[in-house]
Amino acid sequence: MDITVIFMISSTLVLVCSPSSYAQTALPPTLSPTPAPAPAPEYVNLTDLLSVAGPFHTFLNYLVSTKVIETFQNQANNTDEGITLFVPKDESFSSLKKPSLSNLTQDQLKSLCLFHALPHYYSLADFKALSQASPINTLAGGGEYALNFTYVSGTVHLSSGWTNTKVSSAVHAKDPVAIYQVDKVLLPEAIFGTDIPPTPAPAPAPDIAPSADTEKGGSGSSPTSSPPSSSHRIVTFGGVWSQLVLAISGGLVLFL
Repeated sequence: MDITVIFMISSTLVLVCSPSSYAQTALPPTLSPTPAPAPAPEYVNLTDLLSVAGPFHTFLNYLVSTKVIETFQNQANNTDEGITLFVPKDESFSSLKKPSLSNLTQDQLKSLCLFHALPHYYSLADFKALSQASPINTLAGGGEYALNFTYVSGTVHLSSGWTNTKVSSAVHAKDPVAIYQVDKVLLPEAIFGTDIPPTPAPAPAPDIAPSADTEKGGSGSSPTSSPPSSSHRIVTFGGVWSQLVLAISGGLVLFL
């Protein structure tokens, strides 16, 4: 009987102290939630933007023919820097007489297109600080391919030596792409040289002929409004005395 009791107690202790019993009562480990992946940045199609944003067909044709549009697309979508473009309107190319772009080689045209872009995204407000660091390298390079910026009363001005223009409107300004419209084609000194012709002086203002009323009136007085001369006053004064003498003489004759 004692042996049976001892066996039962021993069996119970073995079951209670066994690892399987601990496994049944142990709590499972708490797992932290996996964070959701960040959304991929929106792909920016520069060809679509330039096609519908404004009259930029001439500039876009140059970008496509030189394949610079591929460089711009890669800079915009595959780098952390983004891109800033300065896009001339179609009329900027049609009004460009000298120097002409027709004599440029394919490599020069490619550099000309790259000269219109900065390898970083800049909002309009960024140009105030950027003007203090000018000249700024473009995607075409530095030195004679750099651009100078000035920021005056909220307006961004650009200078390349050959070209002085300003940003006339913001076509697209959302990181990583900024597109700004400019009024002139940017011409780098690296292509067109440093012998820049002087800017012609503004034409003088035309002389305004005096009107007929001014010629008649003039600055002098008319004959009717001019004061009587001293000789006229003397003649008038003498006539009064003559009449007075005649009146007195006539009165004396009557008394006599």
